[in-house]
Amino acid sequence: MSRHHQEITDQNEKKTLIVIILTVITMIAEIIYGYTTNSMGLLADGYHMGTHALALSLTYLAYVLIRKFKNSKIFPNGTDKIGTLAAYTSSLFLGFVGIWIIVESVQRFINPLKIQYHEAILVAIIGLIVNGACILIMENKHSHKHNDCSSESSEDYNFKAAYYHILADALTSILAITALLIGNYLNIVYFDSIIGILGGILILRWATELIKNTVKILVDIKS
Repeated sequence: MSRHHQEITDQNEKKTLIVIILTVITMIAEIIYGYTTNSMGLLADGYHMGTHALALSLTYLAYVLIRKFKNSKIFPNGTDKIGTLAAYTSSLFLGFVGIWIIVESVQRFINPLKIQYHEAILVAIIGLIVNGACILIMENKHSHKHNDCSSESSEDYNFKAAYYHILADALTSILAITALLIGNYLNIVYFDSIIGILGGILILRWATELIKNTVKILVDIKS
């Protein structure tokens, strides 16, 4: 029977911790400015960064537990599924936030608020820069996974969940900036809510894929 193998290194754990710190700082800034500037796009990006931070924290914790109990008798069948369970949990949070963003965006579409575009655009750009830095940091860990995806046992879904959070967060940052620019220069206020809905749908899509893949491993379903 194939096993879900995860490659754990001290360097990977340190990189994950760095990304967590960067993410939490940016998340707090985006949520605060999202509320003060009434930008749904910025709020969506900020709250999604929260799931991003949670996913990375679960990844980090899972790596620590896998390493700590690697040769422990507590886990006679190995510790590989600890990472998969973390990925599954992360996917659920990702899905819940996607639903929240869609609901909140619909409400803002019905009852639009005045947006302070310049402040919101500035913070959104900062968020995108942080996302880009996180992708560069984590890409070194993930690049070797792209070369061999033929076997499910070679996938590290714990890290993949966190990595998907980063990519999705970068995309929602781009969508938020686009919505704010269009709203500011073309005066299309409703576009911000539309972008929020699209961002929520995107997040749900990522979550669904991860839930499906991790459940297969957790309950030993053959592909």
